[in-house]
Amino acid sequence: MRADSRLNSRADQRFRLSIKVLVLAAVTRSIVAKEDRMLETYFSAQKTLARLRTGPSGPHIDGFADALEQEGYSPASAVRYLRAAAHFGHFLHRHRRTLADVDAGAVETFRSHLRRCHCPLSNGGTVNHHVVFGAKRFYLHLCQTGVCHAEPVLSTPNAEPALLASFREWFQRHRGATAPTLKYYCRGAADLLNGLGDDCSQWDTACIRAFVFDRAKQSGASTTQHLITAIRAFLRFLSFHGLCQINLDKAVPVFAHWRLASLPSCLTADEVARVIATCDGSSVRCLRDRAILLLLVRLGLRASDVARLRLTDLEWERGTLRVVGKGRYEVRLPLPQDAGDALLQYLIARADLGATDHVFLRQIAPFKPFVSNHCVSGVVKRALKKAGVHTAAKGAHLLRHTAATEMLRQGVPLDRIGLVLRHRSLDMTAYYAKVDIGLLKQVAQPWPEVPA
Repeated sequence: MRADSRLNSRADQRFRLSIKVLVLAAVTRSIVAKEDRMLETYFSAQKTLARLRTGPSGPHIDGFADALEQEGYSPASAVRYLRAAAHFGHFLHRHRRTLADVDAGAVETFRSHLRRCHCPLSNGGTVNHHVVFGAKRFYLHLCQTGVCHAEPVLSTPNAEPALLASFREWFQRHRGATAPTLKYYCRGAADLLNGLGDDCSQWDTACIRAFVFDRAKQSGASTTQHLITAIRAFLRFLSFHGLCQINLDKAVPVFAHWRLASLPSCLTADEVARVIATCDGSSVRCLRDRAILLLLVRLGLRASDVARLRLTDLEWERGTLRVVGKGRYEVRLPLPQDAGDALLQYLIARADLGATDHVFLRQIAPFKPFVSNHCVSGVVKRALKKAGVHTAAKGAHLLRHTAATEMLRQGVPLDRIGLVLRHRSLDMTAYYAKVDIGLLKQVAQPWPEVPA
């Protein structure tokens, strides 16, 4: 009996193992078949399918089609790029080059070839950006799949000097500056090095002041102010490391600029409603833009806050939003109901990309996170134009001013407004007190020559 039971147990194990092998083989065959049929998603003519798969780009054309589908390209765009990939392969074959030899130079040579292209198999591939972009996308796909190697980043004469690289790293570590801020500061530091030379020990008060005055004559007020701020920070860095005279940053002249002299630009409640109404709709773009506008106008977020927002920053259980602003200053803000609902609707409808945890993505393929703060301001500009709202300021900061002004009108104290806006001093928040006309009337004194 025991021998029979052992035989039966072994038979059952072999049977289960054979079933697992058959299932695994079936799954593998289905995956391979799906990859082999990827071109059928975009082409139906057997002649076209055979031509694309038997050409020089044929071994990688199905994988390229699969990558285009995963990145969210429309069928029309995918067809153009697949034809361009096939054309690019024939071009390389005629020049006796293989796909493993492809580099950025080959793509540029292909662009020049398009101006006089008479290839019989180009299938309409003439000089247009679709063909060139399709070749570039195919080149990137070959690099990602290991067919060819991306060109290494070589040190060129235009590369950033070691001193500027050290300043960038030092300023980011001690001040927590973001990439756009570092770009402005390093640009000003590079301008100073180009104007006065690399030997910082020879700089003195006279040359620093002469340099700033010369640049101020050539630039506007805003550019000059940014340059002065960058130069002071760079001189402090040099002084800290003993590379220039001590306290040389104090030689930089002060630019006459009164930060609180003007009134903050803001929208009325009716204008805010009109702007948000431009995003009414069920498309993913409308849902995304509505969520962005509500976060800006309800919480007074900066464009950089929205662009860097991650899924882990959304604390649904607490009903809060974690924001990391300037100088790595972290704060949790209450998430308003309408903004939270709009955010949830967008997250449900947006493309599911496992490679990124950014909340807001582009709606033009490839679906990737916003590349800069200007993408957020672009959403605001389009909404203002569509709503017919005309203001001097048109970026995301306009809605930040609007949020602060609305909180002030609702009676929120200035110190609490400063907490929401994450101001470092109350003087910055006092900028918005100018728009409280009712409070100003209470403190305004009558003109001596005019009876009250």
